Amino acid sequence: MQLECGYVDKRPWGSWTRLDCGKGFQLKKIIVFSNKRLSLQSHQFRREHWIVIFGRAEVELEGENFTLNKGNHIDIPINAKHRLSNKGNSDLVLIETQFGNYLGEDDIIRYEDDFGRV
Repeated sequence: MQLECGYVDKRPWGSWTRLDCGKGFQLKKIIVFSNKRLSLQSHQFRREHWIVIFGRAEVELEGENFTLNKGNHIDIPINAKHRLSNKGNSDLVLIETQFGNYLGEDDIIRYEDDFGRV
């Protein structure tokens, strides 16, 4: 699979931009709009590492809740159920590094979604 670096994907909760990519890794800038959240999801083929650049992230990871401020980070293991939320009044910006043998956007298993996606 060929990944296009610099690609921007608009989502109902915000957007992500692929900053860099290579064999077994992908680096994204993620923006989550105020009072939006991503689906509760997991990935079979990749793990992720998130670091907050601006705002405050509310993270649900395997049933536990964490609050991350600027400079804080968290690891999301393969197959872990997780969700990212922005309960603040401004955009949340974070950097996500993905690691794995397959980094396609179809490696998302959704359990709950505010926007009706499956």
